[in-house]
Amino acid sequence: MNLIRNLLAVIGLISLLALLVGAVTLGPQLARLDPGFPQAYGNFAGRLLETGDPGVAMMWSEPVQDGLSIDDVITSLKSLATTNNLLFVGESPFYQQVEAVTGEDYRYVNFLSFCDAQVGKMMLEYRDHYSGFMPCRIALVEDKAGNLALYSMNLDLMIHGGEPLPPELKSEALRVRDTIREIMRGAAAGEF
Repeated sequence: MNLIRNLLAVIGLISLLALLVGAVTLGPQLARLDPGFPQAYGNFAGRLLETGDPGVAMMWSEPVQDGLSIDDVITSLKSLATTNNLLFVGESPFYQQVEAVTGEDYRYVNFLSFCDAQVGKMMLEYRDHYSGFMPCRIALVEDKAGNLALYSMNLDLMIHGGEPLPPELKSEALRVRDTIREIMRGAAAGEF
């Protein structure tokens, strides 16, 4: 019995030492990250574990209300963007590209791009790598059953996923993030 008790005590001591070494080693690195870091990665990890799909975990989605046409949703997206001071800067009708290459009809998939040029400039002045997030894209997708949904990249990892952004850039990035979510929700409901 003493052997088991002593063995468990040694295992506990080793575990405690490993935790202490981990805290000393990682503590300073974690302390310099954005305060929203744990929640952003926790949400991502939760969605990943729930779905098993990193693509699903990285995206926002909004199902489009039944009865709304593709034109209704696109008109709504553009109108809501304008109302919220985002520029509509283009679209890429993917389904047409697929049809041109394959010669076969394809379900509707269109990528609509929106931008706030001032925030984009701030992001590029901060780090050129952020150009990969620009412009903000919202995909309008018809699924295999004919239902429409809107998809866009979850911007929380960009905003909270590492060292804190400069305060003004963070504030503007949060505003753009919230605006994209509002536009998606509004367009999915047919608002103008």
